[in-house]
Amino acid sequence: MKNLSKFICCVLLLFLGIITHAQTSTTTESGTTKNHSIMVSARAGYDFPWYYNNTPYIKYKGGAMAGISIDYYWKYIGAGLDVDYLRNKPKSTYPTTNLQDAVSTPITSFINNSKAVNRVFLGIGPDFRYYTKNKKFVAEINTRVGIAMLKGGRTELRETNSANYLLNFHAGYDEKTALTVKGQLRLSYFFHKNIGVHIGTYYMRHFNVTEKVDAATGMAAKYQPFTTTAGTSTYSGPSSVRTTSCDCDIASVGVFAGITYNLDFGKTKEKTSNHTLVVTAKDEYTNEVLPNTIVYLKDDANNIIQTATTDNNGVVKFDKIKPNNYRIEGALNTIALDANSVSKSELSNKKSVSKEILYSDRNFIIKGRVFVCNTTTPISGITVVLENNDLAFKKTTQTNANGEYLLQLPSTGEYNLYGKKGSYFSQIERVITANYSRDKNLFVKLEMCSELIDCDKAIKLNNILFDVDKFDIKDAAKPELNKLVQFMRDNPTVKVEVSSHTDSRGTTEHNQTLSQNRADASVDYIVSQGISRDRLTGKGYGETKLLNACPDNVNCTEAQHAINRRTEMKVLCK
Repeated sequence: MKNLSKFICCVLLLFLGIITHAQTSTTTESGTTKNHSIMVSARAGYDFPWYYNNTPYIKYKGGAMAGISIDYYWKYIGAGLDVDYLRNKPKSTYPTTNLQDAVSTPITSFINNSKAVNRVFLGIGPDFRYYTKNKKFVAEINTRVGIAMLKGGRTELRETNSANYLLNFHAGYDEKTALTVKGQLRLSYFFHKNIGVHIGTYYMRHFNVTEKVDAATGMAAKYQPFTTTAGTSTYSGPSSVRTTSCDCDIASVGVFAGITYNLDFGKTKEKTSNHTLVVTAKDEYTNEVLPNTIVYLKDDANNIIQTATTDNNGVVKFDKIKPNNYRIEGALNTIALDANSVSKSELSNKKSVSKEILYSDRNFIIKGRVFVCNTTTPISGITVVLENNDLAFKKTTQTNANGEYLLQLPSTGEYNLYGKKGSYFSQIERVITANYSRDKNLFVKLEMCSELIDCDKAIKLNNILFDVDKFDIKDAAKPELNKLVQFMRDNPTVKVEVSSHTDSRGTTEHNQTLSQNRADASVDYIVSQGISRDRLTGKGYGETKLLNACPDNVNCTEAQHAINRRTEMKVLCK
């Protein structure tokens, strides 16, 4: 035991010396530092043994194992130290049922004793590993050579009917320095930067293990031969006895699981590179520069190295990049630009390299802003909708804190654009792509306003015009009424009053009847667009709510009278 302790101390000192030397010599002449790591693993499992010791009636059962590994890696290659404890239990398989001696006397009483074999292994050797780029998964092959201590395993079976005769015997082991090799496969998953779990399997072999020779009997092993006839075993003849050790091998395989602690150090530190890559994002057809475009710089393995957003001139700079082969990709409003590339030789020959990435999509982009009507206050978080019901086309986006938005507009067709948010009553803009040329314009600039609606607050509907003394809805009035239709679709619980007003000319009774007919006509149109009538109220106010001082018998201009002729809507909150 003392010799084994001395050996363990020497091996540990040697291993620590290797690690210390590696840590002090990681810096190379080029100024870079290698990527090293140390892994400490603890494991527990089950061992399945084979004892080649010429004891045909002793079986060695599997047992528990536990171990610790310390591995130092220079990236993919390393050196490691293993300490393992293994325990196997011997069992006599000599028949004890229907057994009789040479004169056919049944044997029914036995003494059967066995002690476990305890094995302790200490070894060092090279390691080989592979890991994924994020180092979450690691596969290792560990090889070890060292010594093992084996103790125990004494097994004896005696019949006690008469002569206390020894039927099966092995003296066991008391070996302190058995040459041992071990090969191991380990798979680890790191759920934390430094901590992971692992599973694995191993093969271990002890060479020329010296058996113990029993001092009292002078035997290393013995068994009494027997014959079996019709289910009855009879022992007779001379015993098979060994008085010297067979120096036989012992082997085992096992499976295990455990935890691993990994510590990386000496990560790569490249010299600072002063190379700059300048990327300009442009439209292929109009040559317009593209601000607010995301640009990705990727390596050969398609990993993103850097990400940036173009400025108002459509330019982004990647500074201090290492000469290498890169791919340049970009996206404007989720639409990918045509990629470009830059080679290692280009960056090596120049301190600054310029490249372009092009937007080649034939569709337009609506670039707009939404604000509160009659103010400059932007509306953030309003959903902007672009749709064409005939084509079953609909796209949406949301405005940013400045009320700004971008939307992809197909190259052909006619579309409605409007906003949708809570109690906002939005304009509906008609977008006709035939009015634009993709070879001249990428961006279609549209500003749109929405009116914030309060309970019982009247909002004028523009362009609701009627012929004199008529109440038919003209085609010119339908777009404005459609705004109200859309508002009620977006707010399905809202109830609305549609009111009509006249100026003071004509009799009060006539104006009241005319305004009611016009309000009812507006309601009828809205109902025809799919809005339930019980959500609408048509109200004619005639000349009772003039907006200026132009009542009966007051001389006013036509423009002043026109102010009072109007159609309004208001949300009914009661």
